[in-house]
Amino acid sequence: MNVLLAKRRLGSKRIILVTLAGAIVVLLAGSTAGLIPHLSAQNKKSSREVIHSVKPEYPVIMKSARIGGTVRMNATVLANGTVARVQVLGGNPILAETAAKAVMRWKFALASTQTNEEVVVNFNSNEVP
Repeated sequence: MNVLLAKRRLGSKRIILVTLAGAIVVLLAGSTAGLIPHLSAQNKKSSREVIHSVKPEYPVIMKSARIGGTVRMNATVLANGTVARVQVLGGNPILAETAAKAVMRWKFALASTQTNEEVVVNFNSNEVP
C-alpha cells in the first residue's frame, strides 16, 4: 500500500513539473511572431530618417530557445538627432530590454524640434546569416 501511495505522489509531482515547464515556455514566448537567430530593425511611421542604427544583441537564452518576436517602442528624439528616451510599447520583455538599449544609440536626422518616433525591432530566426 505504501508503494502505491509513493507512486501516485511521484506521478502527481511529475505532472506538476511538466505543467510548470509548459507555462514557463508560454510566458517566455510572449507574443512571438517568429522564431529567431537574426533580427532586423526598422523605423515605422517616422518623420525623421535614421542616420545610424545599432543592431540589438541577441540574448543567448532567447537565441538558444529560438524565441523571437516584435518589439514596439516610442523613441523621444532630440532636435540634434540623439535619442533621449525609449518607451517600450509591446513585445517580449527580454527582447525589449536589448532592443531599447540599441535604439538609445541610434542617430536620427536633424530637425527643428524634438520628435517622438515609433520604432519596431523584429527578432526573426528564419533569416539566414
